[in-house]
Amino acid sequence: MDELGDEPDDHHDRDERSGSRTRTASTFGRAAGLTVLGALVPGSALLAAGWKKSGAVVLTVFVLLLAGLLWLATAGQRTAVRAAVDPGLLLGVMIGVGVLAALWITVVVLGYRLLLPRRTDGVRQGVGAALVLLLAAAVAVPAVTVVQLAGAQRDLVDTVFADGESATVVEPADPVNPFGDQERVNVLLLGGDGGDGREGVRTDTVIVASIETATGATTLFSLPRNLEDLPFPADSPLGELFPDGFDAGSESESLLNAVYRNGPALYPDALGVPSDNPGADWLKLGVGEALGLPIDFYVLVNLDGFSQLVDALGGITVNVNYYVPVGGEPSLGILPDSYIAPGPDQTMSGPRALDYARGRFGLSDYQRMDRQRCVLDAIVARADPVTLLTRYQQLAATTSDIVSTDIPQSVLDDFVDLAFLVKDAGIRSVVFDDTVISPAYPDYDAIRLLVQQALGTAPAPSPAPTTAPGTTTSAPPTSAAPTEEAPVDDVSDACAYDPAAAQAALDAGEPPTRNG
Repeated sequence: MDELGDEPDDHHDRDERSGSRTRTASTFGRAAGLTVLGALVPGSALLAAGWKKSGAVVLTVFVLLLAGLLWLATAGQRTAVRAAVDPGLLLGVMIGVGVLAALWITVVVLGYRLLLPRRTDGVRQGVGAALVLLLAAAVAVPAVTVVQLAGAQRDLVDTVFADGESATVVEPADPVNPFGDQERVNVLLLGGDGGDGREGVRTDTVIVASIETATGATTLFSLPRNLEDLPFPADSPLGELFPDGFDAGSESESLLNAVYRNGPALYPDALGVPSDNPGADWLKLGVGEALGLPIDFYVLVNLDGFSQLVDALGGITVNVNYYVPVGGEPSLGILPDSYIAPGPDQTMSGPRALDYARGRFGLSDYQRMDRQRCVLDAIVARADPVTLLTRYQQLAATTSDIVSTDIPQSVLDDFVDLAFLVKDAGIRSVVFDDTVISPAYPDYDAIRLLVQQALGTAPAPSPAPTTAPGTTTSAPPTSAAPTEEAPVDDVSDACAYDPAAAQAALDAGEPPTRNG
């Protein structure tokens, strides 16, 4: 009877153990779920574990940080960009993100420990530990990425905007408002070609971006590389050296694209003050005098490393409307190695894009100027947020190698404000090609008048001023009243695919190459 009486007790014990395991599994599942929730919404796991005050504090901080990030991504974009050009703030971001990530992981681990049932078997403990490690990695990996991106951006700002010595940058009277009452900021954009087979750097691309500080309205003035007799301010040391314009002894060495290299080489101490880039200072003074605009800053992109930038972006897409030569030397009669055939939406790697931008055999300098503007437009189009984010470290490293400028860090905040205005105001382009001026016999008074009219600072002449023989006298429009005769165009239109022109080129066939 005793044995028969013991049987219900054994069944009862087994039922209790089974129920205990079920409750433990259920409680462990709840702990795991709340731990995941606590990783997604920090503080929620602490609240579930009964740590009301600590959980509320952590949750409040998380909500505030999330709200701040949403504001920066929407209404606060300008503030975010301003922070991105401040090395001190970037260092703070790096430290802050690291600390926040460590605290976040601590909260995840603490929440899990508080929620984990005391009687949890080894298997479930192993599963829980793996889960916590996975959640910690999910927090740490993005944090490390943000720190790396902020570090790359900080290095880029410190390298490119190094606050070096300049003979032409004037310290602002009011550091808080560096542009003051200045109506326009004029930036000289240079494309320097120092690749294989070239001695020194020649600035084949010379563009001045004149930006209205109040509205952001921007006009680009493109000068041809073969412009002669570049003038300098009469009251400057360079004006005294070259009263009739720049002359290096021969026509080819006296062109605009040779001033950057030959000026400082001929007269290394002519500026009278130290300069980290005397060639750029020579061009700032000369181009400013030619256009009648005081040049505030310069930005130089060395095409020798240009292909690296394009490759860092993953390539660019351009339209080709005629055969573009690859290689060749017109002055020596050396034919190109090959040609880039006409066609729409051609994706090009860095070296191919450089060939496209450089090709000149059998073509004019103005066609090359147009293609270089199209390449710049394609780079801007390719630099979408996803591309910038996924390739940013490579892009930052490449940019610091090929870009130099005398823009000081102290004015970067103001340039950010200008950039947002420019985005809304749009950009116009005035190209001084041989339909507008005679590069060999330039009338700089007429050029300055055209610039004033384009900026709306002078009335249009009637009749138009007469320049040297072969020079078109039509003027660019004022900002208020464009005219049909003005040499002003839209960059995107100039870079569009022209099916008729492309087909005509294809019908004519590929020009000869050195290989036959």
